[in-house]
Amino acid sequence: MTRDKEKKTSLTDIASLGEFGLIDHLTKGIRHFHPETLMGVGDDAAVIDCGPLVTILTKDLLVEGVHFDIVYTPLKHLGYKAIVVNLSDIYAMNALPKQVFAGIAVSRRYSLEAVEELYAGMMLACEKYKVDLAGGDTTTSPSGLFLSITATGQAEKEQVVYRSGASPMDLLFVSGDLGAAYCGQLVLQREKQAYKANPDVQPDMGNYAYILERQLKPEARRDIIELLHQAGVKPTAMIDVSDGLASEILHICKRSGVGATIYEEKIPVDQRMAQTAHEFNIDPTTCALSGGEDYELLFSINQKDYDKIKDVKTIHPIGHVTEASQGANMFTSSGQLIKLTAQGWDPFGKKER
Repeated sequence: MTRDKEKKTSLTDIASLGEFGLIDHLTKGIRHFHPETLMGVGDDAAVIDCGPLVTILTKDLLVEGVHFDIVYTPLKHLGYKAIVVNLSDIYAMNALPKQVFAGIAVSRRYSLEAVEELYAGMMLACEKYKVDLAGGDTTTSPSGLFLSITATGQAEKEQVVYRSGASPMDLLFVSGDLGAAYCGQLVLQREKQAYKANPDVQPDMGNYAYILERQLKPEARRDIIELLHQAGVKPTAMIDVSDGLASEILHICKRSGVGATIYEEKIPVDQRMAQTAHEFNIDPTTCALSGGEDYELLFSINQKDYDKIKDVKTIHPIGHVTEASQGANMFTSSGQLIKLTAQGWDPFGKKER
């Protein structure tokens, strides 16, 4: 009995590592046996050499109670989002998605009509982004709903953009605006609690339409990839903003062996997001840095390409790449230099905000 107790106390809690620590721990010993595997773990997607073109592969899991709350997530929106978040990873490699494969595990408390709604959302996303739902798997679940989506894409080998290509003096850009999806989630969680306290009170969501759409029905930034291509600009590094701007900057810094400096006043935030953040007594910059689920694109470019895209309204210069010794930092609006830390959402139970 004593030996069993000692054995239990020596086990490591996964939450102590966090999501990315767990990934690093589990994958540190991976070996590739095939030269066609150009990129495995460590980027937005895997890259497989298929001759003149490379195949891009990515997978995402969505688990009820972890990644979504069925109380306030319409199933059609969930199906749409499940596809889009995978396509975002393909675009982040500077590639075009081609096919998706959908695996679902569903419990008996879901009706056929509910599953049809889920698939209707998936098909709507496939139609919008012109990708094929090419297969998958369906099984039962002892409880809840689980989605496993795989997406494939293609690109010319020399056009693929990795997280590892940034160099000191490159400029950092981000598309769209940041933090709205997180604020949308805060509103939904607040209204859920209000409903549980008094089911007769119907929430008024009219003032939150934009941030709710950013949370429930995000869009992948295909337009940014097309815009950069038309301008003749290939990013030196790129990643999609799924875990918060700070986390994604640190990913690029780690993979590229560089540092970065960004400027708070340059971070794009929507006023509707900022207003909601203030309702919750949260600094809008905190939402942008750590909120996540924006699915915008963060990328670096060589300075010589700046003039080609400087007038584009949908992308914003936020800073520059530095030497690794300088670390990743942000100049605040008040002129302070602070260290960037990854304080985003962690599915293993550590939530650092």
